Amino acid sequence: MTYDLIVVGGGAAGFFAAIETASQKTKQKIIILEKSTKLLSKVRISGGGRCNVTHHTFEPSLLSKHYPRGQKEGRMFPISDSSQTIIDCFMNEAEKAGIEILTSSEVSSAEKVNDTFSVQCRNGKKYSSRKLLIAMGGHPQPDAYRWIKSLGHTVIPPIPSLFTFNDPTKEFADLMGVAVQDAEVKIAATKFSSRGPVLITHWGLSGPAVIRLSSWAAQYLHEAHYEFVALINWTGDQTEESVRTLLKEKNRFEGGKKVYSHPTFHLPQRLWEKLCAKAEVPEQMLWAGVPAKLLNRLVEFLVRCPFQIRGKTTFKEEFVTCGGVDLKEIDLTTMESKKMPGLYFAGEVLNVDGETGGFNFQSAWTTAYMAARAIGLPYS
Repeated sequence: MTYDLIVVGGGAAGFFAAIETASQKTKQKIIILEKSTKLLSKVRISGGGRCNVTHHTFEPSLLSKHYPRGQKEGRMFPISDSSQTIIDCFMNEAEKAGIEILTSSEVSSAEKVNDTFSVQCRNGKKYSSRKLLIAMGGHPQPDAYRWIKSLGHTVIPPIPSLFTFNDPTKEFADLMGVAVQDAEVKIAATKFSSRGPVLITHWGLSGPAVIRLSSWAAQYLHEAHYEFVALINWTGDQTEESVRTLLKEKNRFEGGKKVYSHPTFHLPQRLWEKLCAKAEVPEQMLWAGVPAKLLNRLVEFLVRCPFQIRGKTTFKEEFVTCGGVDLKEIDLTTMESKKMPGLYFAGEVLNVDGETGGFNFQSAWTTAYMAARAIGLPYS
């Protein structure tokens, strides 16, 4: 039960770190302890089963802008378009490296005595090693981090990130499936905003712009108990004044056309009709007959359409947490603990989370690689 390295967590970061560490030198005794019965579960469901392994952003300064703490363009998938390809790769490489993998092995406690870590599992088994890597992912329950705190580390309370918005009024539910490719979503009375595709669902709002906004505003929305007003500018980058000008031009140059029959800004017909109805524009009204009051109301719903949000829904099954081990206590060049030599961290267990689009996997690969390179060095 004595190893060179114990890896806690059989997910993306844990597997990659174990395999990379094994590649540093031969005859290392490495074990992965996974609490559940499933290995690489997030890899399996990522990207709808296609596995969004990373993002096509190679400039570090640009890449960093997609991580609040610390649309499909740019996403990268395996050629097979199947997450099983990545899983098979990891399992084969782990087998070739002789890495031991145990499921149903949830860690309940860990301590360091002299130069050796002692790791206790809830199933009664105990393991020891010179080095310990924690890559157990994010968890919604603070208690899951209790044994990490016992090692002297501060844990930022975990809260959800990457989720969709629930609208209990169901006012737009009849437009379920309607999407606008370029819209801006804002949280009223804040500076939080996000632009991109927005999808209307039977429960509220989804799409890349909404998911991205939930990530950047995760802490604020948690403190607001997920009750807030979302304002959508269906025209994307158009201002209130530019929208008003365009509508006045239609009033002047297309006066003989029905308002309901001629959507502006390439909006879907059904959405346009809904916005006209909210603005109380009569169905048979021509553009020439739109009074200033109704035109102003239509402008308002085009650029600041309000949704009374009450609650959230997890995006697909890809639960991501904002929170985790405080980065101030980690040497970010090696991912080693500043408080306990020989202890390393990788992946979402850290207080790092990214937008949807492969950024969370990239964080897992990067931190796992950096930890593995440091772990593979000769013992000091």
